[in-house]
Amino acid sequence: MALRRFDLEAGGETFAFKAETEPTIAFWLGKYPEDKKRSAVIPLLWLAQKDNNGWLSEPAMRTVADRLEMPYIRVYEVATFYTMFRLQPVGKNHVQLCGTTPCMLRGANDLKKVCEKRIGKKMAVTDDGRLSWEEVECLGACVNAPMVQINDYYYEDLTPESLDEILSRLAGGVDVPPGTFVDRQNSAPIGGATTLKEAALFDGSRNGVSGLPNLPEATKGDNPEPEAKGEPARSKPTNTDREEPSKATVEAADEEVELEGERPAASEANAEGGDDLKKIKGIGPKIEKQLNELGVNTFAQIAAWSGDNVKWVDGYLSFRGRIERESWIEQAKTLASEDKS
Repeated sequence: MALRRFDLEAGGETFAFKAETEPTIAFWLGKYPEDKKRSAVIPLLWLAQKDNNGWLSEPAMRTVADRLEMPYIRVYEVATFYTMFRLQPVGKNHVQLCGTTPCMLRGANDLKKVCEKRIGKKMAVTDDGRLSWEEVECLGACVNAPMVQINDYYYEDLTPESLDEILSRLAGGVDVPPGTFVDRQNSAPIGGATTLKEAALFDGSRNGVSGLPNLPEATKGDNPEPEAKGEPARSKPTNTDREEPSKATVEAADEEVELEGERPAASEANAEGGDDLKKIKGIGPKIEKQLNELGVNTFAQIAAWSGDNVKWVDGYLSFRGRIERESWIEQAKTLASEDKS
């Protein structure tokens, strides 16, 4: 890092925070115990820089040190270490031009020539005090390279022509809205999206799911969702099961939803004469009821499921591999053997 010194001559003799900055200072001081308030040195230096027309004078740094009861040299060390703190006067609109590799490959060197032509050498300030510039390291907007930061805002996807126009408007006292300067939305492809454009990918119609699984269950005292006029209120699904299907839905599952695998064979026995499937870890009362409605009532049935049966039930219950993760079949085999013994 190059040696950085602050401008003693331009800084004057005194500095004071603006009255409207005091609540923000109080906020930062309130984040730390009284004996640790020096932890707020970076945010207070940042506020001092804003109140001092974009740079830190030596009196501004002393004021921060006095507020935090720190030795002056400790505050000087912080200010001279971090390049976010500017140690000499800057223009009303200070341009930070990213020259790191992605921006350089996309034309940052051409933007530098514009700054040199319109403003002068790095850290020079125009005679009217409106513009200054410097080159900085990566500003984290590589996908929108080349770009600059002017005061607090990003101006992205620039060309020499667009940057020249921005500087001309700022020099004339006209504000320029930040953002991208090409036909794109944020970091999306230029000209609009080229993939993932089908509405069915997002509206749920593609997989035939009518409700989201594993949503939290409403508890007593929760405010019910407002009912739309002419529509009945809908209950929320539990945190372990999706919304319960009707018998008609279960019976038509094979026809209405194309599920991979093979639906397991139903038992002739009814649920009352079957096993307590809740003994299998991962099966709660409502999942047990759903399995019973599919005709699955015993441990032996689950123990005999094939890979295709598991795939079908996984898809029907929207489990995404939960049966295998929770080892239902292995648990069912153990429970079935215990019942025989």
